[in-house]
Amino acid sequence: MPKASALILWRGARKRGEALLAAITPDDPDDFEAELIGEGEDVEMRIVVDSDGLAQSRSTVDDILACLSAAESGLDSINS
Repeated sequence: MPKASALILWRGARKRGEALLAAITPDDPDDFEAELIGEGEDVEMRIVVDSDGLAQSRSTVDDILACLSAAESGLDSINS
């Protein structure tokens, strides 16, 4: 069966990145790997999705982006 990979990159403040990472970490840990990269205040969150095909990759990426969007909305409302 064909394999598919997708990479999601996010860049920003460490504190926000840690909160976003925490929002997605419990979600299907076998479907992707996520980490914060960088020293100091500015970091990059790198999320790698590996799956058996494009449909599964798309589904996983959609789920991750939905979780990140919800977490970002929550952070924005707290910081307003």
